[in-house]
Amino acid sequence: MSEWQSGDLEVNGLRLHYTRTGGTKPPLVLAHGFSDDGLCWTPVAMELAAAYDVIMVDARGHGRSEGPEQGYGHEAHAADVAGVITGLQLSRPAVLGHSMGAATALALAGTYPDLPGAILLEDPPAWWVAGSLAGFDTERQARMRASIVALKRKLREELIADQRAATPGWSAAELEPWADSKLRLSFNVINRIGGGNVDWPALVQRITCPVLLITADPARGAIVTKETAIALQALAPQTRVVHIPDAGHRIRRDQCAPDMEAVRAFLAEHVKVTA
Repeated sequence: MSEWQSGDLEVNGLRLHYTRTGGTKPPLVLAHGFSDDGLCWTPVAMELAAAYDVIMVDARGHGRSEGPEQGYGHEAHAADVAGVITGLQLSRPAVLGHSMGAATALALAGTYPDLPGAILLEDPPAWWVAGSLAGFDTERQARMRASIVALKRKLREELIADQRAATPGWSAAELEPWADSKLRLSFNVINRIGGGNVDWPALVQRITCPVLLITADPARGAIVTKETAIALQALAPQTRVVHIPDAGHRIRRDQCAPDMEAVRAFLAEHVKVTA
């Protein structure tokens, strides 16, 4: 980690922060979920840095990136990642996203189909199915707001201890970046909207690159169901679905080994690794 690079880019009028493992290897961009930040991908980056130049981006309002008062729709996040890809002159990178970041990867691939070489989606909100997330903008968003306010009132040590008790299966390497991300989070992200005004079915149908959808168990809090996964494949037939059992919405944290196995296999098939 001592050789990792840290930097800022001016993108869409904002300063966006990123951390990069570096090297002359194929680029892999990581897009985190809501309220996390780029360094929450640290365990994944450590797993993949030997084969890939891993770029962990702080989304607007998260981590060390600037947080405007408005502009937290998926279109804006996708435009930001597009700006990072072009700003760093990355050639057809794979983009791996979780939750909000997975929706960002979908929007990126549909809006800028020539930019990503492949996308990997860890339990995204299923915006491509009308009505699949009914109540998201009201009930779930209200819970998110209350949760963020409560988390930011705690000390770092409290956050780590509470999360360790709540998720005993998480590795120690996950807990500190998770806690730090909550303390760095801008309150402005609460102004985010749900699926926005995006025509998601039309957008998904414009995706040309390979797609991996990683799903888990809705009974444990995962968002994507078997039915919504099938619906995504109907819109983007190149989508491959891998189900990770005994995991909830935060798949890689609940079941790291099988999640990383699926990611590695897909990248090995669709991303050319240089010698």
